[in-house]
Amino acid sequence: MLTKNTQINRDQLEMITLDQLVPANHLVRKIEAAIDFSFIYKLVQDMYSSERGRPSIDPVVLIKMAFIQYTFGIRSMRKTIEEIETNLAYRWFLGFGFHDKVPHFSTFSKNYDRRFKDTDLFEQIFYRILKEAADKKLISAEHIFIDSTHVKASANKRKFEKKMVRKETKAYEARLQEEINSDREEHGKKPFPPDKFEKEENKEIKESTTDPESGYYVKDERTKQIAYSFHAAADRNGFILGTIVTPGNVHDSTMFEPLLEKVIDNCGKPDAVAVDAGYKTPAIAQYLIENDIEPALPYTRPRTKEGYLRKHDYVYDEHFDCYICPEGQVLEYRTTTKEGYRQFFSNPTKCKDCPLLAQCTQSQNHQKLIQRHVWEKYLEEANHLRHTPENKIIYAKRKETIESVFADAKEKHGMRWTTLRGLKKLSMQAMLTFAALNLKKLANWTWTGPKIV
Repeated sequence: MLTKNTQINRDQLEMITLDQLVPANHLVRKIEAAIDFSFIYKLVQDMYSSERGRPSIDPVVLIKMAFIQYTFGIRSMRKTIEEIETNLAYRWFLGFGFHDKVPHFSTFSKNYDRRFKDTDLFEQIFYRILKEAADKKLISAEHIFIDSTHVKASANKRKFEKKMVRKETKAYEARLQEEINSDREEHGKKPFPPDKFEKEENKEIKESTTDPESGYYVKDERTKQIAYSFHAAADRNGFILGTIVTPGNVHDSTMFEPLLEKVIDNCGKPDAVAVDAGYKTPAIAQYLIENDIEPALPYTRPRTKEGYLRKHDYVYDEHFDCYICPEGQVLEYRTTTKEGYRQFFSNPTKCKDCPLLAQCTQSQNHQKLIQRHVWEKYLEEANHLRHTPENKIIYAKRKETIESVFADAKEKHGMRWTTLRGLKKLSMQAMLTFAALNLKKLANWTWTGPKIV
């Protein structure tokens, strides 16, 4: 039976409190119960004058407004303010009444530029929320999962200019140089002088004219964009333990050590670290094993040309420091390069009549060259560990932890692209987004529900 509503109660007058209109299990109630935001006052007290100027907007309200934006995936502060004006739950969370005036959308950006821009405020907020989770025994940091994701920059990918820039110094550079010279001395060769390593190397990049601090990122022929990289580390419960933001053209592996050191400083040293194939380098394997951390690395297929013998077909003899080919010929050590590779060469007079020559090398002088990194043994050890049952379980958790975090952040919290520009603002977005994810998890896991009287 068709029913028509004949009563319009838009002008109905009732005595009611805002608290009664917010659902008992709404997320904002859970967040409010999970953490006391008054700690923010202490963090910002030196940023405000106690004697001069007009009364400020409550800094806790400002930060809570940002948390509303990043927790509920609202695309901008302008849109967030529009939502706060009509959403009673948001008003309750901010401490506003029915008729309280909501701050202008530019208020947060003005306070950021004048007060928060050159501070570590958002990092401190991130780690304070993480500490709350740790105090409640929710953090499980014995296994760490590290990865990065690209966030599309607010820039036109067709507007760029080509520039020559100096190659970045890698975190392990000094350690590698020491290892190279030590290896050369063991083989009776002169160590490289410092200026040999310090030779300036340049590379050509495409720099956005809209946002010069972003990076031109190329994944394949279809994926070319201006982006930022959000590097993050998560525990096995999906809590983000640390993050670093870089331009999108910075390789994942270069940020591994700085990020892991951040995690160790704040959460302690893990037992194992799981990463994807982009991090499978001799330097990372050496760093982890030397620090008594088990590497959980994936299988990577050999990159040898089809139809040619693969590197594992040549046996390395550690005692005599040489390689032995499938036909029994010895490839002897020749030198260690400044890039950190030991070079082993075969005897061309013996190779020219070898039945496997066509599968071995295309060299015109019939000489086979094999390069072995000075830290290759650590990568081989990591490959051996890959077959242990525990290592397989740890690596399998990647998709349930760091990959799941990135998926949620992009689908539900607006991290697929950004409207902000510059590394400092993107670092703020990363800190607030991951803090919101941690806070949401903390709130849901510790929520006991309303008490029934």
